[in-house]
Amino acid sequence: MSITTIDTQTALIVIDLQQGLVTLDTCHPIEGIIENSCKLVSLFRYASLPIVLVNVDGIAPGRTEQVRVQQQKPENWSHLIDELQPQQEDLQLTKNTWGAFASTELHKYLASLKATQVVISGIATTMGVESTARQAFELGYNVTIATDAITDFNMDVHNNSVNSIFPKLAETGTTADIVARVSTDHA
Repeated sequence: MSITTIDTQTALIVIDLQQGLVTLDTCHPIEGIIENSCKLVSLFRYASLPIVLVNVDGIAPGRTEQVRVQQQKPENWSHLIDELQPQQEDLQLTKNTWGAFASTELHKYLASLKATQVVISGIATTMGVESTARQAFELGYNVTIATDAITDFNMDVHNNSVNSIFPKLAETGTTADIVARVSTDHA
């Protein structure tokens, strides 16, 4: 795990920290994931760097082998958690796919800011986080993933993403590593 730099034009993307998902059983205590994601949000606000808060409300329409049950969700299921304390300057996006780029204006927004890098946190590692990281990498962004600010519902697949997939498309490190880099690179 090594984070070499945080570019001057870096945005934080927080994936799917929302009411309906943070109540599910995850392979890491969700309180720690929320705490570390909120530390990143505070850091990016302090450094006047852009923040994108993403939630999911729906699913992509394609066929899958695994049966996907569309059930009625509670009214606040897709609402971002209060701890993120969304601000007016934060971009809030709702997606209906795993990745945050495919069904939103995220790339257009980041391009308008001349962003060259994204830092990603959130849930679930192998779905929203990995898909967003892959899409960002394919679009030419430098990608950084806060490994202690992401989690999944299965430890084996989480570990596969962190140990095998992410090093091929991103730099990875802890929230503390990112805080140290921002403090150094944006002093």
